[in-house]
Amino acid sequence: MSSKYFFTHANWRAGLLAIAAAMPLGQTGAAAAARADGALQPLKPVAMPASAPAVASVARKQAAAPAPAATTVVPPSRCNEDDAAPAGTGRSANGLETSDTDPRAQLLSLMDAARERSRTVGAMRLLREAADAEIREAKAGSLPSASVVGMLNGVDTSVRGIEQTKGAQTRLNLNVIYPLYDAGRVAKLTEWRVALAEAARLGQSSVEEQLALQTVSLALDRSRYLLVGQIYNQYARKMACLVDALEIITKADRGRASELVQAQKSLQQAELAYEQNLTTLRQTEVRMRRLVGDKLPASASMSVVLTKLPDLAELERDILDAPDVAQASAQAQAQRSYAESVRAGQKPSVNLSVIGAAVGGQGRSTDWAGGVSVNIPLLQPGADYTLSAAQRRAEAAQLQRDEAIEAKRYRLIEMNDAAAASLDRARRVVEILRNSDRVRASTLQQWQQLGRRSLFDVMAAEGDYYGMRVAHVSALYDTQQVVAMMWSMGRGVGASLR
Repeated sequence: MSSKYFFTHANWRAGLLAIAAAMPLGQTGAAAAARADGALQPLKPVAMPASAPAVASVARKQAAAPAPAATTVVPPSRCNEDDAAPAGTGRSANGLETSDTDPRAQLLSLMDAARERSRTVGAMRLLREAADAEIREAKAGSLPSASVVGMLNGVDTSVRGIEQTKGAQTRLNLNVIYPLYDAGRVAKLTEWRVALAEAARLGQSSVEEQLALQTVSLALDRSRYLLVGQIYNQYARKMACLVDALEIITKADRGRASELVQAQKSLQQAELAYEQNLTTLRQTEVRMRRLVGDKLPASASMSVVLTKLPDLAELERDILDAPDVAQASAQAQAQRSYAESVRAGQKPSVNLSVIGAAVGGQGRSTDWAGGVSVNIPLLQPGADYTLSAAQRRAEAAQLQRDEAIEAKRYRLIEMNDAAAASLDRARRVVEILRNSDRVRASTLQQWQQLGRRSLFDVMAAEGDYYGMRVAHVSALYDTQQVVAMMWSMGRGVGASLR
């Protein structure tokens, strides 16, 4: 091996010693510590010393170098910019911070704001009020009804060509009807209206629950992208720190230029991932503002708010209390009551009637009549078909309700398995993350101080570490999304959060 190689290698080793002074050996102290529940503690920035003193030490070791080399101006290192976003980004890292607000309280507040703002909920409220008015209308069918008819006529009466009366005549008719017996038709119609009103009320609750689930899902996504953005931001800062250090090395040894290009490529990839995540975050916030309004509060830390799996047996029992299932039950009951009212309408009915008439002007007279009238249907060609159609609709509504319950039960089992798998994946990723942190620390140490690893190994170790951190966040939030959906299939997200 030539002496020229030993001289170049010695310069490179000296440059690596400069990096060792500028960068910590693996950020174990800065990395997130795993908790017992599988979540990671927030990362704390670690202050890194500037690289200028290390550069000076390199200059002292190179005795053959000219004197001005010791005063070379070094660009400011990005290792100390703990709060800065990657170069070229449109949003500072401060925009990725979370607040100390209680996450459950914030989710409940967002759900209330979405409910108050939703026009769909307002429309369902009006439909419920309309259904309540129809109940009062149906009940009024058992009360007496009266009507007055007034007429003004011209009269010209003659008998065998001899005129008897001629002139104006007024007539006033009074009709009063009081139902005595209708075979339960009015009562069944009232039950039908009551069931429809209950279905309308539960329909409003179902819409509110769907809105609550959508709001919680968007809030969780927003928190996910904020945390992932912080990770990509730290990854980009780490790559920027390596680029700064390699620029110093490359000035002393041009043979290391390929490593500088590799580090710059990794930095660009980290910045691209940061920007893509930032775009997704902005889109999520736009959808949230559509639901809760433009005044979007700072996101609370929601990494572990819904990570506890609910009891599957309890959720299966709560299916019957779900708003959409209860609405289907009310609709089935309404159809049964309507079928019974149709059957009652085909039976005899008894009414108390009073009819009076008063005539003024020509042919003045007064007469009235009162009594009980009995209405017995004898021939109704389409009555059987009407009753059959009502009965079939009632049976269809009941089958739809049973199908909804069965579909929810199996969906719950599927989602419970998915949530358990996501939670288990998050716990496993924590163990892998610990080992990945050890590997990156060892790889960086061997590259910095011993020269036994290449920069490509360092890049791979860093990329694997930050990739596993993103995978851990994704597993945690996937679990929470599934848990929120499981809650919405029972009592509801809001009731479970409270």
